[in-house]
This record gives sequence, C-alpha cells and structure tokens, in this order.
Amino acid sequence: MPGMLMDGGGAIVPFSGEPGHAVAAAPPVRNIRHGVAPPISRVYVSFSSGNLLQVACLRPPNPEGGGDRGAEEVSGGRVVEVNLGGGGSGPGGADAEEIDEAEMRRIEYGSVPAFALLQSRKNALVDGSGMSRLPSVSEHAEWWQYVLEYSKTIGSLLGNPDSLSAYMIDDPKMILKVKEKPTSLKAAWELLEIFFVDKQLQTWLPERLVDWLADYDSLLTKTENTIYRTLINFQKKLINLQVVEDDPDYWSGLSAALSVGWLDIVVNMLRFHGSYQLDQMDSRETENGLVEAVAVLVSTMPRMRPDLPSGKLGQCCKTRSDFIKALEKWRGQVSKLECSAFWIQCGHQKTRDGLKSLLHIMLGNIKNLTASTSHWLELFASHLLYIRPFTVGFEGMHQLAQKCIQLKPSADNSRLTGLLTGILSENTEVVLAECTKNFGPWMVTHAMELLTADNDYADMMLHEERPNFGGISIEELHRLVYAQVLCSHALTWQIAPTYLSSCLNQGLGLLEILLLKQPIQDNRVVLKTLEICRLYELENVSTNIMKIAGIYHWKHGRKGTGVYWFQQANDKVRLDRIAQQLFEHIGKSVTDDSFKQWEGLLELLGSDIGSAGGLEFLHRYRDFKRSLQMAQEGRTGESVRQTVEFLIQLMRNPSTPQRFWLPLLHDSVRLLNCKPCPLLNVAETTLLLNKLQELSLAKLRPDFSNIHLPSHALNSVRLALASNLARSILEEP
Repeated sequence: MPGMLMDGGGAIVPFSGEPGHAVAAAPPVRNIRHGVAPPISRVYVSFSSGNLLQVACLRPPNPEGGGDRGAEEVSGGRVVEVNLGGGGSGPGGADAEEIDEAEMRRIEYGSVPAFALLQSRKNALVDGSGMSRLPSVSEHAEWWQYVLEYSKTIGSLLGNPDSLSAYMIDDPKMILKVKEKPTSLKAAWELLEIFFVDKQLQTWLPERLVDWLADYDSLLTKTENTIYRTLINFQKKLINLQVVEDDPDYWSGLSAALSVGWLDIVVNMLRFHGSYQLDQMDSRETENGLVEAVAVLVSTMPRMRPDLPSGKLGQCCKTRSDFIKALEKWRGQVSKLECSAFWIQCGHQKTRDGLKSLLHIMLGNIKNLTASTSHWLELFASHLLYIRPFTVGFEGMHQLAQKCIQLKPSADNSRLTGLLTGILSENTEVVLAECTKNFGPWMVTHAMELLTADNDYADMMLHEERPNFGGISIEELHRLVYAQVLCSHALTWQIAPTYLSSCLNQGLGLLEILLLKQPIQDNRVVLKTLEICRLYELENVSTNIMKIAGIYHWKHGRKGTGVYWFQQANDKVRLDRIAQQLFEHIGKSVTDDSFKQWEGLLELLGSDIGSAGGLEFLHRYRDFKRSLQMAQEGRTGESVRQTVEFLIQLMRNPSTPQRFWLPLLHDSVRLLNCKPCPLLNVAETTLLLNKLQELSLAKLRPDFSNIHLPSHALNSVRLALASNLARSILEEP
C-alpha cells in the first residue's frame, strides 16, 4: 500500500499519539534500518511469510544530469523485513536474541546433510522391511538412535551447549560469565530432544531439565525477574560492596541459585563472605565454620545422574537405590547442622538467617523454595530437585507444572514456556503450533522428525494424508512451506530440492517448476541447475533448461553459446532452423565477408557434427570452400582431388539443400574443365547431371528458393558436365 510522505516530524510513516503522550497504550515502535539516503518519496508495506512484514523504501527518480552523486544516493531504494512477533527493539527485547540472516543461512545449509542422511536411512529401513507406510519406521529399535544423532548434529549448528554459560570461580569478583549468548531456537530444540528423542535421559530427566534451565534461564521472560537477572544485578553491585554479608541481595542471590541447583555458583558466592578474610578485627571462627559447613553440604549434594560436566559440583548417583541412600545420609547431615548449638555462637544475624534459609532449601521447605524463585519454571525445577526428585512421565510433570503456574503466575509468557507447557501436556498439536508461530518454517520442518521418533500418535497425525490439504500430509505441507521460503532467496534456493524431493506427492512437481524458473543469464547458475536435474534424474527438465538457455543466448547475440546449448539438448529442430538462417548469409565465393561471419560460428561447433542437425551441411560446405580455394590457387594436385571428393560427398548427402546444388556446381566449373584429364569419372559425372536435371524440374515448383547467380550459370554448368562426360568416356578403357 503506497503512501506519499507527509509532515510527520521526520518519521517515514507518521502516526497519531507518540509513545508516552497518548492516553491509550502506546503502539510498539520498531526501528527500520533501510540504509536509503534521503529523500524517501514512497513507502510500500506488504505481509510476508509468518510474522514478517516487508517494507520497501523508494527514493524519487533521479533528475537528468544527476550521475555525479555517490553510489548510495543513486540507489533507487531497498526492501527490508520487520519481525512483528517479538516485543520492542530495546536491549531486553526480541531483537537482542534474534539470529541474523547470515547466521540463519549457515544453519540452513548446515542442516541439509543431516536431514538428507536421516531421510536416506528412513528410506533404507522402508525398503529393507518391505513396508508401505512410513510411520512404521519408528517401530525399528535403531531408529531413535538415528534421530538422536540427527538431533545432536542440528543442535551443534545452533550453538555449543558447553559454552552457553560458564560460571567463573577463578575471579573472586565474577559470579557467572556468558561466553555465547543463548538463543530461543537452541533452547527449544534441546527441549524437544530431551522429551521426545533421548531415551537415555529417562532415568535422570529432572536433572536434565535443571541443566537446561541453567543454560536458558535468561530467556524465560523479557519483563519479569528471573534468577539469572537477579545474579546479574548483584554482580554489578558486588564491585562496590565492602561487606557482602550485610547486603540482602547477597543472601537472596544465594537462595535463588541454590533453589535451582546452581551449586558451583552458591559455593563461589559463599566464599565472598567476610569471615574468609584474614584481616579480621574480631574472632569469626564459628561464623566461618558455619559458612564452610554449608558450602561443603552444598558441594556434596546427591544428584541422580550418570556424570557431571566439568566444573559442576555434587555427588553422582547412577542408580535409584544409591541415590536414596545418599540423599537420606545427606539430609541427615543438613538436619544435624540445622540443630547445631553453634548457631547461638554466631553473632552476625544476617549470616545466621541466610545460612538457615539455605539449609531449609536443601531440606525441601516449600515456603523457602517459593520465596527464592521468581518464575514458575524455576519453582518447577526446585521441586524436581528437592521435593519430587523421582518424578517421571509427562502426567506427573504436567500436574507439577500446573501447580507451579498457580503459585507463580506469569504475565509475560515466553516462547519457551508455551512450548514446554505443550510438551508436558502431551499435546502434539500445541507443540507444532508453538513451533510454527514462534520459531518459523525451519524449526517445524526439522523438528517433526523429533516429534515422531517415539510417539505413535504424532507419527500418525503428521503422516496422514488429508483431503483438505490436497491429499498431502502435515509433514509434507510444512516441508513445502519451508522449501518455498528457501526458493524465495537467491542464496538458499539451491538447498530447496533436498526438501522438495522428500515430498512424495507434490514435491517433484514443485521442484520442476523451481528449476525451470531459475535465471539462465549466468552459465554458472545453468550448470548448477543441470547438476540438480542430474542428481534427481530429471532428464526432461534438464533438456528444457538447455533449450531455454540456447534460445536466450541466441536472441541476445551470443550465437555460439546458443548453438552449444542446443547441441547439449539434442534439439535438432532448432539447429535446423539455425542452419536455414545461416544459409541466407552464405556468399557466392570464398572471398565474401558473409562467409567469414558464419565460418567462425562453425568453428565453435567443434568436430562433433553428428548432433548439429542441418548444420552438418555447413561443416562440409566449409571444408569444400577451403579446399576449392587451395585448388584454385594451384597449390597441389592433392587439393584438387580432395575438392572433387568433397563435391561428390555434398551432392550425395541428403542434408545438402537442393537450392545449393547449382552454386556448388557453378563454383566447380573450373575444376570440371580441368585439362588434360577429367577429374570425374562417368558415374560421378552422371550423378551430377541427374542432380542438375532434378534441379531444373524443381525450379518449376512455386516454393522453390533460388540463390541469385548469373543468368548463364546453368548453361555453364551443363556444358562443363557434358564436356567432362565426353572426356571421361574416352578415357575409360
């Protein structure tokens, strides 16, 4: 919808009610970095795929004589995309974690080999077992391992999980440090892998969720508080604090970190306590002993998991029985410390209250856990750690999640919380809808393999062919949508065939349309398109592309390139038409300039003239002309005999047009009159006389095309042939 610019204070599209001045809620403002030099005369706005809005900013037409301006000013305009799915563009908005176009293209290209390998393995399982339905693939025992390998490969493209958040304990003033900014796309992918693919996590699923929260707690909400944001705020205050144990934020940060199992951070922060300093004016041995005892209990907390990452604290228990024994022993130690008489000797009230709050959290006190956490998902993780560590199955986790949502409702529900809620409710439709709405076609296309890895309902739902979709399944529909997104960009259309070829109903038809619509101006693009045709055995499409390329180059004056593509397509019809056009430019003798024009084209055709259709005659005619020129110059007798052989071959060859018979014979009159001995025998001379007779009869037809020759040309040829025939008869024994 175009619109002329009006006076709006410099805004491209002015609106009534600036943010902060209107009575109603201010509209969201998104800055558009279009890069177009002013003035901007017209703005076009159109909806793109998903939540994307395309905005085209156009400059006015350049006035005459304005060619001295810079390249940026000469630009006619630019089209940019605006994402309407997130919040504002501030530091905490959606733009802060969005993946840029170049990074997304890297992910798109990197995911192609993994997707193609998984499809190849799926087809191999189908062919090996003779199954007719793809959903039965999930019944194979090794299939989930293939999907897990696929998921790990895709996950590595989205970022390194080991470097998303690394808690530094070397620097005494550093609580946590983020090496690589986490993204919601990576977090969502890991959630799907945890719940749908990795069967090895079933015994320690609560711990895996705790690890996931440690990596992506910063993405849970944009406006409300989280434990990650609490620690970041305290990190900023820590530089100016002299006595950290007197600051309430210190103890609230400790309680928050402990409630979600960030044990290494808790131990590190406990080391900030003033009782560890050597230059103490009073005796704080008892206070320091209590702090150290809590730190030891935190670092030895039992964890029901096979192992711990480097730098993480806790006591690993691989079996349920070992975990129960270790947990009872550990909680007994915590209770013993809580009832110790040393608390009376601790003179620092805030330290005493803060440490006891940590002990209550370790004992699973619901009141302390609720007060220490900010988001319902954090409370959910704390319940899994301290209250219900044996919670397994979607039903139990979903009930617990609903309870936590009631205790800590959130007005700002992020993309991740909506996805997790759908996963825990075992609602595949909700999970698919959340992925489609929040993460785009790439996520949906690749995540469907995870959803169907070990879920029969999802398998049936996604692979069922639906009449309202044109007879295709939901899986194929989303793949087609993603392929169309790839086709819309010049840098990603090359990988679209991988996804189109996996769509059995409509994919190949759309693939043919895609390949036929590729530009043929650049030979490199044509060669790439032909290679794709070869990979997918699309011979008819390949032939049509070569014909289209030949027509384009021929019409634009690159006749040699055009003939080359016609030859590759084996297009004898067009090659014959080209030959007819070239016949019109053939001169009467070897000295004509027109001969040189088409002679160069014949050189480009090469020696393989069998596929050149009507051009075969031009090759032979060129050889005849060259040999005739050498014979007329009187170089060698061999050239004379070779010229005669070329003449007989041309007259006998059916590809020689009839209208060229007389010019060929007329050019050979001097050879026919050669003395002292005739160059043609009786049979050859008789052949030429018969051709001349046919030509005389053909001239009577109205459609006969004649080449302009002297009026005496026919009589000269007839006389030369008669003379040569008489001499040949006399010469024969």
